[in-house]
Amino acid sequence: MTSHRSFPKTPGFRLGIYVFKDAEIVDFAAPHGVFSVARRLDPELDAFLIADAMRPVQAQAGFTVLPNYSFNDAPDMDAFLIPGGFGTRQEMHNRRLHGFIRALPEKTLITSVCTGSWIYGVMGLLDGKPATNRKEPDRLEASGAGKVPIDRLAEIAPKARISRARVVDVGRIVTAGGIASGMEMGLHLLRRAGYDEDFISEVARIMEYAAAYDVYRNDVEYAEERPASP
Repeated sequence: MTSHRSFPKTPGFRLGIYVFKDAEIVDFAAPHGVFSVARRLDPELDAFLIADAMRPVQAQAGFTVLPNYSFNDAPDMDAFLIPGGFGTRQEMHNRRLHGFIRALPEKTLITSVCTGSWIYGVMGLLDGKPATNRKEPDRLEASGAGKVPIDRLAEIAPKARISRARVVDVGRIVTAGGIASGMEMGLHLLRRAGYDEDFISEVARIMEYAAAYDVYRNDVEYAEERPASP
């Protein structure tokens, strides 16, 4: 079982979540929802949506959201999260997104849910580090016409070490597995913000997620960054 690390408290921790065309809904809504509930216990917490531009964004299944900020606003935040979804195939080639990520202060955590880690992989940010992704195939992927995202990550980031943990924390970079693991990412980011297990468990209880959290709370891999193999 994982022995969770303790982290210094970051007052007013702010989570910025990137939204883009065909982003997976639960990938970004779950961590946002965790922070929304956690704000009942500590109103200083904040979560908001960031997009390439200040216009409506259509996620998967026609679900449309309005971002709070654009890249040009460069909002201050303690963590930046990229969700997965079909749209990550385009976002891997979005130079504005890559530039935005590279310009983030070193203190800002860069995190992902599901195929969001592909973006960090194609940028070379996962070289020498463990990372995870969705492990369960959909029908297309299972048919052999596609590829399970965690296997695709191994191709995109051949210098990364692929992990099957639900959440992988390598210091500045934190990745989570598939779709519903956005819940664990949100709860883990509370841990990274310096909240203790009692606080996190209370958030899970209020969300009627306590039983699932008991299953997943220790499915976190902590690792130190290593130099990438030549």
